[in-house]
Amino acid sequence: MAKIDSEYLEEKLKELEGDGIPEDLINKIRKKLNEEELEKEQLEYLLNKIYINFTNALVETSEPVGTVAAQSIGEPGTQMTLRTFHYAGVEEFSVTQGLPRLIEIVDARRFPSTPQMTIYLEKPYNESEDKAINVHNRIEQIRIEQITHDVDLDFVNWNIVINLIPEICEKKGIEINDIPEILKRYKKKGTIKREGTSIIIDPGIEDLQSLQKLREKILKKVVKGIRGVKRGLLTLSDDGKEWIIKTEGTNMQSVIQIEGVDVTRTVSNHIHEVEKLYGVEAARQMIILEAQKVLEQQGLDVDLRHLLILSDLMCYSGSIQSIGRHGISGSKSSVFARAAFEVTVNQLLDAGLYGEEERLLGIPENVIVGQISPIGSGRVAVMFDLDANLEILKKKEK
Repeated sequence: MAKIDSEYLEEKLKELEGDGIPEDLINKIRKKLNEEELEKEQLEYLLNKIYINFTNALVETSEPVGTVAAQSIGEPGTQMTLRTFHYAGVEEFSVTQGLPRLIEIVDARRFPSTPQMTIYLEKPYNESEDKAINVHNRIEQIRIEQITHDVDLDFVNWNIVINLIPEICEKKGIEINDIPEILKRYKKKGTIKREGTSIIIDPGIEDLQSLQKLREKILKKVVKGIRGVKRGLLTLSDDGKEWIIKTEGTNMQSVIQIEGVDVTRTVSNHIHEVEKLYGVEAARQMIILEAQKVLEQQGLDVDLRHLLILSDLMCYSGSIQSIGRHGISGSKSSVFARAAFEVTVNQLLDAGLYGEEERLLGIPENVIVGQISPIGSGRVAVMFDLDANLEILKKKEK
């Protein structure tokens, strides 16, 4: 029997695509088949099976896909570990995982509890550690407290003395001569001068409390790097082919302006930041990827289509809405549907005050009043014509 070559495989996959199989599924099939050595008859059989299974998996008319999606994401969610823990690969970076992270995504929290970025680099910066360090040094936020061993208060002259560590300054690519200039931006009056490896600030204040407050402020001043990116970790990518930077804290808008950063692949787990920078479609994609990542880390297999429904529902209005009484559930037009979700009495009282009308078009409201819900066979309204049936029976008798 003849073995398949790449041209024959592509031709067959094109046929499969023409039959309506989605592109992401075609890519998965291609990847799997490139690893196998199949004969033409085996390939024909496999692709026919895939087509039959895909057709059988399509949604029936009037199937309650929203309810199925909620059940399919919510039920495995109860199997998740509630512990958040450090995991290998990102040393010392604590990442919110499992149920807390899934709740964060579904609630569309404005600020994630552990914001992170994975920064990919362009060539030649991603090829060697030395070149990647240059980009890393421009990104990682360095504050005064990280490059000093102590900041003294001189009560004789009412000065603040910053004792720098030259080795760390050199490693981080910071010129000691530039530090007085950076600090001048923050100080309106007084003088700043350098003496050896020390910076002496004369703020013109002779008050202990004010001097201590100023000392605390100076310790927190950013000398280099991007505000918001607290820490960066230079590491090899999963395939070991290139250097990437994983960060604690996010600021994508500033990061993508740095030379050497690959804008097309750099990602953040801060969904609202992605929406602001790239738009709602990119945010929708991030919701899908983040939810998938959480479920996979927990070893749960949830069909992608359920996550697609979730992300579409959260983003269809043009901005990210949470699934809850402050978002989608609270903006439903049905009074009973809103009341069935949360704060029942308030919803019913408000609806009564404003004279809202309940049309009984959805599922929860019909369940509440005890009617057949408009899903599945309940969607079809077929009346039985007794007179026409009698005529047919009479004709049969004749």
